[in-house]
Amino acid sequence: MAPPSDINHLSHPCIYGDFVSSYTERKSGFMKWFGKIFNIGSSRGRGGGRHLQQPVEENMVWPAPAKSLDDCARSRKEEEDLDHAIALSLGENFKRPTGYRWRTGTDEDYAKALQDRMFSSAHPPYAPVPFYTRGYGMQSHNRTCGGCNQEILYGNCLGVGHNYFHPDCFRCHSCRYPITEREFSLSGKHPYHKTCFKELTHPKCEVCHQYIPINAAGLIEYRCHPYWNQKYCPSHEYDNTARCCSCERLESRDERYYRLEDGRILCFECMESAITDTGECQPLYHAIRDYYEGMNMKIDQQVPMLLVGREALNEAIVGEKNGFHHLPETRGLCLSEEQTVTSVYRWPKIGGHRLIGMRSQAQRLPRKCEVTAILVLYGLPRLLTGAILAHELMHAWLRLKGYQNLSPEVEEGICQVLSYMWLDAEVMSCARTMSSTSAAASSSSYSSSSKKGVKSHVENKLGEFFMNQIANDSSPAYGGGFRAANEAVNKYGLRCTLEHIRLTGHFPL
Repeated sequence: MAPPSDINHLSHPCIYGDFVSSYTERKSGFMKWFGKIFNIGSSRGRGGGRHLQQPVEENMVWPAPAKSLDDCARSRKEEEDLDHAIALSLGENFKRPTGYRWRTGTDEDYAKALQDRMFSSAHPPYAPVPFYTRGYGMQSHNRTCGGCNQEILYGNCLGVGHNYFHPDCFRCHSCRYPITEREFSLSGKHPYHKTCFKELTHPKCEVCHQYIPINAAGLIEYRCHPYWNQKYCPSHEYDNTARCCSCERLESRDERYYRLEDGRILCFECMESAITDTGECQPLYHAIRDYYEGMNMKIDQQVPMLLVGREALNEAIVGEKNGFHHLPETRGLCLSEEQTVTSVYRWPKIGGHRLIGMRSQAQRLPRKCEVTAILVLYGLPRLLTGAILAHELMHAWLRLKGYQNLSPEVEEGICQVLSYMWLDAEVMSCARTMSSTSAAASSSSYSSSSKKGVKSHVENKLGEFFMNQIANDSSPAYGGGFRAANEAVNKYGLRCTLEHIRLTGHFPL
């Protein structure tokens, strides 16, 4: 998640109390205090009469009473004494740190409350400063706490931007613990510990679980899988971090993927439904043949199907004279030449995080028709294995029905459409199965029965990923061919599209 744009990283908050900013205001406040003690001006006036005292605001200007000549000398002396007292007071005041001022007034209740708060506050790196209640003579002190939303009546007041807090309410918006450090982060009106804010906003690598480093330009640069949204450091693309050969997710540092004997790697989720030998794959193969038959595309010949390792598949590809193969790795092949192929006939055992003890045998495949056999890599998830079989069976159907000299875009494109259609049917079936499953069913037995036909949510997600791979393939033959073929099938139907391909060798426009 990218950090919000209105973030401020601040040092300690301002501490507000009784602010007296100018000499005139200080003198005015001192005069009030001095007058209350000595009752100066309470009985003085023109003609010696008594006057009612009216409320006096600090910022109001009142005309001074006229003085007689007899009082001039005495007034001058009193004024000098008063100025001297003010100077002493201000001198003591300026010795205090900036922002701290003496409390004025004689309200004993507020003084006692202030004293209690000074010694009981849990907020500590700052010396307490008084804050006075509304109506005490400073209108700007009418403030609401940004933490508890209550009015701040007395005690310390922490100011952050345009917001104010009781010290005990100045807490991290994430962990809710008080912020006592001298530096913190501010997002909007919410304060955070710097560590909490980094935890919330700075992305972590899902492989090494460290904060993704900042590049030379001062930006957070990371890689992200387009489907799984797995975020990781750019360095893991070339530091030999293991990647699942099925779903493409990188291996996390706190888990271990399974290693196959031919060097491929499988994650736990893909291993859950992996098909690892030819015998186990036979029911799936016949189910896909039935799927073709249900679309009036029955394959009459009994085409052998074998699960093979990577090396055996690559050798078979070299022996083929014709055909277009998906790079960087081919997972299936429709053989049309007579060859001897080594197939996997026994399920390997799991030893630690490796599949060991794989049994294989060489098998001679004679050419009885246009299709010799269908080969598929072993150890892939059930849905991926089925998608490959559906693709290769379409190659077999085209050759057996006399479709010849097709361009790679046309042949691979229509084969990808059949693979996509089968996956879509399986994913939809899985969704219906999960919605109709009773909530009381055991989740452990449900997920463990994936290979027996009951598909789990994890397998359903894998099916959607394989469909996404087909739809967004970047290669001209497999990706571009699929999109052109799929558009034609959606517009004219599968049967009309196949007939047009047989007659013209191209997709209908």
